[in-house]
Amino acid sequence: MTVEKLTRLAPVMLGYRLDAGLPVIPLAVEVSPPQMQAREVGCAAAHAHPRGQLIYASSGAMRVVCGRDIWVVPPSQAVWVPPNQEHEVYFPGDVALRNLFVDPSATAGLPEQCTVLKVTPLLRELILKAVRVGEEYLPESAGWRLMQVILDELRQAESTPLHLPMARDERAMRVIEALLADPGDMRELDAWGTVAGASGRTLARLFVAETGLTFGNWRKRLQLQEAIHRLDRGEQVTRVAFDLGYRSLSAFIEMFRRELGASPTQYARLQGNAPVAM
Repeated sequence: MTVEKLTRLAPVMLGYRLDAGLPVIPLAVEVSPPQMQAREVGCAAAHAHPRGQLIYASSGAMRVVCGRDIWVVPPSQAVWVPPNQEHEVYFPGDVALRNLFVDPSATAGLPEQCTVLKVTPLLRELILKAVRVGEEYLPESAGWRLMQVILDELRQAESTPLHLPMARDERAMRVIEALLADPGDMRELDAWGTVAGASGRTLARLFVAETGLTFGNWRKRLQLQEAIHRLDRGEQVTRVAFDLGYRSLSAFIEMFRRELGASPTQYARLQGNAPVAM
């Protein structure tokens, strides 16, 4: 993924450390893009490591890329990356990052593909406590038992489908890349023909075949991801709605509530953010 003015983080080597006696190695990182120097902070490059990784931001949003899928992840969710899965992480704003690196000996029962998991209040507190414990624990100690409880909670965590699958066909990708640059572009498929070099009917078929979603559902997911990202930064609901191409605030709020079970303002409160002004 190309990101303009991107500040790169140094590689984290804990993912390569194999030790069954340390089933989980926690790591806390505070990320803050330098003012006026970078639009985003990101990992050094697309990478994979033998430990699985739970990527969780206790505050702030992040964008995670696994293969051809993209997620914008708020503090109510975390991304599970299984061992040896290539991934990238980007941080558009200040983020309190809490990683859990899971030894491959302890990944049984966890998803075998990149998955976004809902973070319950219990799991959140367990993750935060694990970071305080760190890696200085022995087998059968209190710290070791804490990590076992975390693994049990991860195995039972509910997944969420709000990822954004990419296409491989160049015609569909021309439309996708244009929408990633401007999620508020509301043109219908027939109008994308000159961009894609394909008819609206062909594009409709390609979206379903390549992403598993209709064009309309794919764009809705993109808009939800963009909305979550911008609301997390404290932007006004009205501005977000109209920037995303909605003709009325009520239509945007209804879409948001239908998809996520809460209005944008309620959602911001649930994430622990200040209420977002209309």
